[in-house]
Amino acid sequence: MSAGAKPTFAEAFKVWLTIGCINFGGPAAQIALMHRVTVDEKKWVEEARFLHALNFCMLLPGPEAQKLATYLGWLLHGTRGGLAAGILFVIPGALVMLGLSLLYALGRGISAVDGALFGIKAAVLVIVLEALIRIGKRALKSNLLLALAAAAFVGIFFLALPFPLIVAAAALVGYLVSRKSPQQLGLSAKSESVPPPAPDRWRHFAIASLLGLLAWWAPIALAALVFGPNHVLVNIGLFFSKLAVVSFGGAYALLAYMAQQAVETYGWMTAPEMVDGLGLAETTPGPLILVTQFVGFLAAFRDAAPFSPVTAGVLGAAMTTWVTFVSSMLWIFAGAPFIERLRANQKLSGALAAITAAVVGVILNLSVWFALHVLFGRVTEMHAGPLRWYAFDPLALDIRAAVLAAIAGTLAFGLHRSLIEVVVAMAGLGIIAQYALG
Repeated sequence: MSAGAKPTFAEAFKVWLTIGCINFGGPAAQIALMHRVTVDEKKWVEEARFLHALNFCMLLPGPEAQKLATYLGWLLHGTRGGLAAGILFVIPGALVMLGLSLLYALGRGISAVDGALFGIKAAVLVIVLEALIRIGKRALKSNLLLALAAAAFVGIFFLALPFPLIVAAAALVGYLVSRKSPQQLGLSAKSESVPPPAPDRWRHFAIASLLGLLAWWAPIALAALVFGPNHVLVNIGLFFSKLAVVSFGGAYALLAYMAQQAVETYGWMTAPEMVDGLGLAETTPGPLILVTQFVGFLAAFRDAAPFSPVTAGVLGAAMTTWVTFVSSMLWIFAGAPFIERLRANQKLSGALAAITAAVVGVILNLSVWFALHVLFGRVTEMHAGPLRWYAFDPLALDIRAAVLAAIAGTLAFGLHRSLIEVVVAMAGLGIIAQYALG
């Protein structure tokens, strides 16, 4: 299984804890960090096995870097190893995000805090644009994939189609096309040989699925029994559970759908606050999907009964984090025995390629949505029959936000600074602008 000596559980535990505390920079940087540690330095996992595991994780919903950590832990020490690696990958960042959420909720109105958040908004525009370019280069390998990305953008931006429907439609197209013309999806027409299936795979799948589903839904059921089915904690649990099932493409793909629901359907927060949440998530270790924790915190903080706002906020953040990451780990534990066969399943790979292309269109929608809400004072959603668009006054351009966005773009694309450096620099410039210009 591995290139070198298998570590003890205690040795691996220390490494997973270290990775959990320093895994800044988003999924690409996190995957690179795990590769350097587990393959190059420790030699616990062979290169081919690591890439094999990464391909498997890309086929499933949820944050790919956290799923990869869970799977690598499972390879080394079974269930306890997967639990340790997956949990430690998330906990440090979740604690930091909880602290930032508390500061955000309690510190509004303080000039330094407001200025930092103003600067971070400008950085978010560049962060989302960088993700659009990076994922687009990787995903759009053919004219069909370009067309799927364009269709996804039109569907979500102009027709307000729900994100789960776009994911399902793209998956269906990819599945059907892969059967006859896999090259149109950037896939090879050659079929891979696979080893014999594990004899106890279905028993493993059944046990992992049952225990995972019980763990996933237990807090939601408990909240419904104690507080009633319409309580905010139940709504948080149900909404983010649904989000976990369709979370292909990472946090950027989900943000537009999450923002639409959190802002317009549930009224948990405003559009600018969603931008703030993404900026704060970029400053923490752990998966970027921790931005969902920020949403859950604010939702419960503002609808706190029967708790105090802070207690409710902590419970809302905990509920969000639980359903997001327990579901992610469920996919890994249930699917681990099938990894070899899934990797060689061309129809499944075709569906994933099409979903990834559609995600590019969704992220483009997110880029436009963020830009409008950051750069202009008032944005109004308009409808005419099935069409939806956003109306804004061009004369209401926020010059300070535009200047800060241009500086952030120069730092990221001109000077090639890391995203965490861009966020910190823009927070500082935002504070300066707040005090200098009022």
